[in-house]
Amino acid sequence: MSAAALATRVPIRLDADPSRVIVQLFVPGHYLPGGREGRASGVVEHVLSLDDDEVTATLAEIMGRFDGRHRDLATAFRRHADRIGNRLEPGVELSDERWLLLGATFTQEYSVEAAALCNPSAVALPDQSGVAPGALRFVMSVRQIGEGHRSSIGFRTGTIDATGAVAVDDPGPFATAGTVDASRLDAGAFRGLARGLHEDAEAIRWVLARLGDHFTVAELDGRLAQLEGQRDTRRNVAEVARRLRELAARTYTSHFPPSSRLAERVLTAATRAESNGVEDARFVRFVDDAGAATYLATYTAFDGAAIAQQLLSTTDFVTFASSPLTGAGAVNKGMALFPRRVGGRFAALSRCDGASNAIAFSDDVNRWEAAIPLDCPTETWEAIQVGNCGSPIETDEGWLVLTHGVGPMRTYSIGAWLLDLEDPTKVIGRLRRPLLVPMADEQDGYVPNVVYSCGALLHSGTLLVPFGIGDAAIGFATVDVGQLLDVMVRDLDGAHAPVTS
Repeated sequence: MSAAALATRVPIRLDADPSRVIVQLFVPGHYLPGGREGRASGVVEHVLSLDDDEVTATLAEIMGRFDGRHRDLATAFRRHADRIGNRLEPGVELSDERWLLLGATFTQEYSVEAAALCNPSAVALPDQSGVAPGALRFVMSVRQIGEGHRSSIGFRTGTIDATGAVAVDDPGPFATAGTVDASRLDAGAFRGLARGLHEDAEAIRWVLARLGDHFTVAELDGRLAQLEGQRDTRRNVAEVARRLRELAARTYTSHFPPSSRLAERVLTAATRAESNGVEDARFVRFVDDAGAATYLATYTAFDGAAIAQQLLSTTDFVTFASSPLTGAGAVNKGMALFPRRVGGRFAALSRCDGASNAIAFSDDVNRWEAAIPLDCPTETWEAIQVGNCGSPIETDEGWLVLTHGVGPMRTYSIGAWLLDLEDPTKVIGRLRRPLLVPMADEQDGYVPNVVYSCGALLHSGTLLVPFGIGDAAIGFATVDVGQLLDVMVRDLDGAHAPVTS
């Protein structure tokens, strides 16, 4: 059996939906070049100048047009009014209607899927109540691309039954951005992250020495202000302070109303490192040695010039903790965590050189010092670049890894490797031909000739592979994992045998 014949396309395709909008703070003129002053103060004065009847009529019109497009629009208006209210003169009090109109004036809709929907990653949901016998409910993260090519992380839910039949739920009418809060920082973890900054180590130790086991960003800022007062006795003070503030800002929490539907939740950029988007989440259900499960995901933060790796952690898909990944093994894109410790350590697939697969081990899930290249022959369809398509999947025969390969005409295809269970630095099986290549109706898109996944799911012997199509839409394929493993083993054992097409 050829590799391509193993994969069966499911007749479901998810396309980008520009009607899925969230509300964001909008400050007119805020990004004007050339140092000119913005227009916000003038807009505030205009809202204050309106008579009460016009305020009432205008607010009623706005609520009539937009309230049905969002779960709780009034709360968003109040939140944005709070953000802009510092421009009011001391002692000025506004009616509730005028306050809401002020917030509405500094609000915009943002279509999270205006450009594309792609690069999914599927895991089993924590709650399997009410699922038909033999079926599994899954959650699938998706990369959503909107205005300015800014990416966010969204979700879809669905089921796969014992026969491999797949259904995807309607996501509902709303999209809701999370509320972001600064997290308390763990001194030990932060100290480990700071060691990777290659700045003045003594100054860093001085900053952290009096902050206690846990501290807030505000407490860190106070200590850094003291450091900045020592420019005459310490080197690189400004750079140390800047880098530590940046590192601390990358540790935060996003949370959603428990009443919201999972498929409406949107994780948007929350820090400077993410200002141009959050990309390609690779989710895995991680089970610790005691049997407790946590959902972890690596993703790429992009600020418009540089990329950085971040880690998401959640137990319920309501509250998400985000923190930075550091170290030489965590540079570049495409880290994917193993679903459990291997040999007592965390393990992850890495593409730290930007072009090939490697594996990293660590005692700290946020810190990856180095990566070991994975030795595997390169075929023409993957000659330009090889990476992973999500976290390894544990089978009796070994760790099943879906890979992506880039070949002629910058075509992205999906392949598969098998790693040794006890020593995953050993490649013990592979496909010589791709499992999935762009078909004729999958060649066009935002980025042509791409099929790409960020994570497959194994259920009852069937591998569910959700995949991006041309960085524009999402398709699904199912694979009999037993047949796949058989082909991989024969292919490796008979490396010089004729290759099926």
